[in-house]
Amino acid sequence: MFWVLLLLLAWVFAGTACTRLCLAAAQAATADTGGADAHAAAREHGLTLYEAAFLSGGPDRVAELTLVAMARQRRLLLAHTGWATVVDPRGRDEMERSVIGAIGPEGQSRIIPVRARAAGAEAVRRLADGLVRAGLALPDGAASAVGTAVRQVRGAALAVAALGVTALLLPVPTATPRLLIGLWFALPITLSLSCLALARFEVHPYARWASPAGQRLLGALAGGTAGDERAFLTEVALRGVRAIAEPDLRAAFTHRDRL
Repeated sequence: MFWVLLLLLAWVFAGTACTRLCLAAAQAATADTGGADAHAAAREHGLTLYEAAFLSGGPDRVAELTLVAMARQRRLLLAHTGWATVVDPRGRDEMERSVIGAIGPEGQSRIIPVRARAAGAEAVRRLADGLVRAGLALPDGAASAVGTAVRQVRGAALAVAALGVTALLLPVPTATPRLLIGLWFALPITLSLSCLALARFEVHPYARWASPAGQRLLGALAGGTAGDERAFLTEVALRGVRAIAEPDLRAAFTHRDRL
């Protein structure tokens, strides 16, 4: 009856992973139904480009957007060699001042550490806190919880399948038919696959930063772009540096691949 021990282990894997996924999905749903005030604020909230960047890609995306916007206005030089040089040291808002401060007093620094320092600036933290209070961003930890739980359920399904195959191939004689053993192992596999299907239907896409309300605003923002400078910056906010068509400007962010 060694296969029974393998079956119990399969149920532990599947049950634990599915429970974590349910809890994570419930937490994400709570973030979207946190109260009437949050919903009213979300409906009345018009996203700025910085807010759209945070909801789409987090702090790093905010830093990227600021760098690109300053470069397009010729107040910052982003070289294809991966260096940022300050042209105009007067930042027009706190995000730009954070980027200039991240570059340092010498006025020149590599882009990768500048992006990291600017992403961790107090201005970005205040932006994130405001979005969380408005019900548009997920609190720390809630964002990646669903995606992590989904990966755990996928791993559990694979583990259950492996345990089932092991049980069927055991050379130890058993009074239970092999077909019946396979059917017993099909139950935890079915549970895992059902949870994955429900998660994809109910909480997909597994956003890392934006709440469901924030995702709806991002969708409206993406549909309302036009062919001008703001449209370009909106694409950068939503998609990151991969939205940049200029070879030299894009190379400034990807130069690390050639180091």
